[in-house]
Amino acid sequence: MISVLENSPTLHWLGRQLFNRDDPAAFFDPLLERINPMWVQQYTPAMVTAIYNETADTKTFVLAPAKRWLGFEAGQHVSIGIDIDGIRRNRTFSLSSSPIRWRTDGTVTLTIKRLPGGLVTNWMHDHLETDTVIGLGDAFGDFRIPSPQEPVLYIAGGSGITPVLSQLETMAASDYRAPVTLLYFVRTQADVIAAEKLHALTGRWSAFTLKVYATSETETPQFLSDQHLDEVPGLAGRRCYLCGPKGLMDLANDLLYRRGISEDRIHSTFFSVPAANLDSGTLGGAVHFERSNLDVSSEGDAVLLEIAEAAKLSPRHGCRMGICHQCSCRKTSGTVVNRLTGKASGPGEETIQLCVSVPSGPVSIDI
Repeated sequence: MISVLENSPTLHWLGRQLFNRDDPAAFFDPLLERINPMWVQQYTPAMVTAIYNETADTKTFVLAPAKRWLGFEAGQHVSIGIDIDGIRRNRTFSLSSSPIRWRTDGTVTLTIKRLPGGLVTNWMHDHLETDTVIGLGDAFGDFRIPSPQEPVLYIAGGSGITPVLSQLETMAASDYRAPVTLLYFVRTQADVIAAEKLHALTGRWSAFTLKVYATSETETPQFLSDQHLDEVPGLAGRRCYLCGPKGLMDLANDLLYRRGISEDRIHSTFFSVPAANLDSGTLGGAVHFERSNLDVSSEGDAVLLEIAEAAKLSPRHGCRMGICHQCSCRKTSGTVVNRLTGKASGPGEETIQLCVSVPSGPVSIDI
């Protein structure tokens, strides 16, 4: 039945005429969800098949996506959708498993740390159970393994290890022979995520070197320094990958630049939006959502996605970090400021990203 709904030109035509959308099968979702949640059409359903603890505040969730999911490359992100108190919440996480695992047994893993005050992460830790079905988006992101092979340095901190785990497992299974070094910074040794897996890699993959630094277990904290980089053989010829807290990434970028590592050889991925310093006095203004015929006002550095959601609109979005471009839409007039770069747009019509665009005066959006 599902394949007919998805592929029938007649139903797609009918859906466009009656509902002004190309996915009429999604209107059957409430019924399909009661019969089998894995038949839902509006998003790719994924069943939680296992949950296990990594550290005191980090869990790994094993997911089995529906067969129509398109897969991923090591180091990429996915957006997930979870219903919490009747409201659909979307968040973005890195996949921590290798694509080889997905191709072998049809499962992927998300390794997620509990965040103080975090709505979705804490709900997942406290309430998400096996046999629950959640939504899974298409994979995205350019944090990818070098091809062809070349020496690599990873600098990771805390839960920033998750996309690195995906890449390391993939490289080990693919006979990656160029030298690979991981400098992993954690608060204490008890905070090492996937410790058993990392140490197992050192035992079976001769090209891999693991160095774990517990920053709070010595009298003087062991933050990343030139001394750590001095211990990496052939650093000048390495491609460098950074993932972790913003402070660690800023420090790593600075140290690598000083050593002559060019910007195009340094790759970063983020778990939160790195904001530019914005002039709050120029931000905010009236926002007109054209198709919804709705006018609202905004103040401060709230982005258009947050403004739309506060007005009870549900624009398409994914990562909420300016990476996936799923929230891109047309600005018909007015100026917005990019929260990531601090750069102002032109005053006329152009495509913008809702999740990183802050109004600067009156703005009209095609939503």
